[in-house]
Amino acid sequence: MAITPPDGGQAQQERVMGYAEVYNRSVNDPEGFWGEAAEGIDWYKPYDKVLDDSKAPFYHWFAGGELNTCYNAVDRHVESGRGKQAAIIYDSPVTQNKQTITYAQLQQQVSLFAGGLARLGVEKGDRVIIYMPMIPEALVAMLACARLGAIHSVVFGGFSSNELATRINDAKPKALVAASCGIEPNRVVPYKPLLDKAFEMAEHKPDHCVVLQRPQGPGEMTAGRDLEWNESIDGVEPHPCVPVKATDPLYILYTSGTTGKPKGVVRDNGGHAVALNWSMKNIYGMEPGEVFWAASDVGWVVGHSYIVYAPLLYGCTTVVYEGKPVGTPDPGAFWRVIQEHEVSVMFTAPTAFRAIKKEDSKAEHLKRYDMSKFRALFLAGERCDPDTLGWAQEILERPVIDHWWQTETGWPIAANFLGIEQFPIRPGTAGKPVPGYNVQILDDHGAPIPAGQMGRIMIKLPLPPACLPTLWQNDQRFQEAYLSAQPGYYLTGDSGYLDEEGFLYVMGRIDDTINVAGHRLSTGAMEEVLASHPAVAECAVIGVQDTLKGSLPMGLVVIKSGVEQDEESLRKELVAQVRDQIGPVAAFKLVAVVKRLPKTRSGKILRAIMRKIADNEPFQPPATIDDPAILDEIRENLTGIGYAEGKKG
Repeated sequence: MAITPPDGGQAQQERVMGYAEVYNRSVNDPEGFWGEAAEGIDWYKPYDKVLDDSKAPFYHWFAGGELNTCYNAVDRHVESGRGKQAAIIYDSPVTQNKQTITYAQLQQQVSLFAGGLARLGVEKGDRVIIYMPMIPEALVAMLACARLGAIHSVVFGGFSSNELATRINDAKPKALVAASCGIEPNRVVPYKPLLDKAFEMAEHKPDHCVVLQRPQGPGEMTAGRDLEWNESIDGVEPHPCVPVKATDPLYILYTSGTTGKPKGVVRDNGGHAVALNWSMKNIYGMEPGEVFWAASDVGWVVGHSYIVYAPLLYGCTTVVYEGKPVGTPDPGAFWRVIQEHEVSVMFTAPTAFRAIKKEDSKAEHLKRYDMSKFRALFLAGERCDPDTLGWAQEILERPVIDHWWQTETGWPIAANFLGIEQFPIRPGTAGKPVPGYNVQILDDHGAPIPAGQMGRIMIKLPLPPACLPTLWQNDQRFQEAYLSAQPGYYLTGDSGYLDEEGFLYVMGRIDDTINVAGHRLSTGAMEEVLASHPAVAECAVIGVQDTLKGSLPMGLVVIKSGVEQDEESLRKELVAQVRDQIGPVAAFKLVAVVKRLPKTRSGKILRAIMRKIADNEPFQPPATIDDPAILDEIRENLTGIGYAEGKKG
């Protein structure tokens, strides 16, 4: 039985406190602030210390405390009388299937699947990779791992065998949980062949693979290793929640690395539960029992935080949507879901609204639906262009809030605050820093930059609860990637500025990682794939503007001398190679064959200059350029594929 601390009245207190007061307290007295927030979580054993800074810059929240995230997300709601409330609404226009799962039913399903995993030998601290589409079983598998104290690592179902094998080698899971296929509007995507190939490629060989056979595309089972989902739970007893330390990992989520090896972002149990539970009311303005919909995928951090954990921790109903914003069946798909399931607040990527706008610019489909229960739309995953934000706000007549966060943080860094104090909507800004985040703009030497001027967006340590404490089994890489740029600060990797009133403007990545439809992808990883082609001498990948996806990767390749392959066949091979090794999520389709790449005298490729040429933006050639004439060649090459002075997109 968990120990439920008395209600400290924090939610009531902060409803009457303005943003400035709440924020100032969070940065001036973080232990007091987060100690109160922790009263919203049930603990088996109270923590000894709110913030453990004894091993700085490796900070730990709620050290000594014990809890179970699955208990907090499921069981405690059943015990408090919410068992009949919907926990999950599954809506799948691609399969014409809908299902409502109550908290009591979810408890039963999760505890049985946890029992099945335990029978396969999965214990506290073991890793389990989950490779599934947007179906309720994906949430059941994640929660079952949390119930056992096992560490899950969800891999997006669209990733290739190579990407999956890389993650298998790094996480070294005891078991995999997969679906036999994913379903797109016009096709079935077989997962099982990708999974089998990943097993062949991986050096680490997991003991077991539990496969949910979907009737639309069942997979061929491997005897002695594969076990069908229902078979895995046949005859097992429901498994109780296993207490874990607050500082124990809940999950690993891999994000693109520039070295070819993905970075395993670690999320702990205690800080994660406290911060996400706090965010539902204070940022999103939700109340227990209401319906929250994050139109994302469980393979991304948004799916982890705001499809699975935050809504369930707070006692809300979460929507699991297996469909698209358009084409399943039309641009009114989102409005149907909002009306049918009485969604209060929605969260999606700007890309989705660009797609809807492209298909239904006058929002004719919206007129067919009752949106009276809908209160606000949140956007994240990439910077939202003012046109899209303005259009969404005009047609919805509701607050449309662009906010900003990262895989590494797990929850928003900057936002507007429906549960504390709502600010006027300003296109172009991600809002104000979220309580707990001491956001500062610094120059390359660590000096503060005045309001309104661009610089590196940094967060003063310690990071608030739920942010990554380290990378999976790689403290050194964590320090080098995030903490080495400026002692005492976390490097977000983004540039931007704070205005005079404290609103944050995020302008783009400092490095060459790009956002494609809200998915952060490493251009360096794509360059490695292109460079491996026998005809390619050297290459560069840049992110070019795209009206639908925000950015698209474009490859510029120099062919080896003596190679006589025609350009069109080379383009097709390179596109296929990236699709195979990175996955279709990269949306890699643009290849320009060039004679040479612009470089500095020291050999650095001028990617930023090429981006500006492609997007028709003004630029000043750097004094260090080796040969300025190359820039005219690049412009001519890019015009040939519809960019530069040609028509984009």
